[in-house]
Amino acid sequence: MDAEKIEDIDAFDLKILDAVADNGRISVTDLASRIGLSKTPCNARLRRLIEDGYILGFRAIINPRKLGLDHVAFAEVKLSDTREQALSEFNAAVHKIKEVEECHMIAGRFDYLLKVRTQNIRRYREVLGEKISSLPHVASTSTSVAMQSVKER
Repeated sequence: MDAEKIEDIDAFDLKILDAVADNGRISVTDLASRIGLSKTPCNARLRRLIEDGYILGFRAIINPRKLGLDHVAFAEVKLSDTREQALSEFNAAVHKIKEVEECHMIAGRFDYLLKVRTQNIRRYREVLGEKISSLPHVASTSTSVAMQSVKER
């Protein structure tokens, strides 16, 4: 979002964003009541926030423990080439690995930080060896394993 767009939202819009981030299934009636507007203007604001790209979509938050996906590791990835073409190739390829929940380009001693969720350390080792290490331009990786998730969104 550009700086001009940020000026287009007000306190009601921010309340709407907070409310739907907390509960994407909230009804317009409940949303309107929660933020202090009537239903029609609240619904119009919600539609505008969606159309303007402030709200990118709605999704279910799946409990990974129920699926046996208790193991979280963070892989630091260093690339052998950081020119734009290499970055684009890496970015496109990492999207195809379902175990990678998040991928962030980092300014620091490595190039990318990946959050990887698997069933266990054995499966993580397979994903690292067969998928992550095989991504375009990967020179090296280093892993940190999460012992406990204190806050996740």
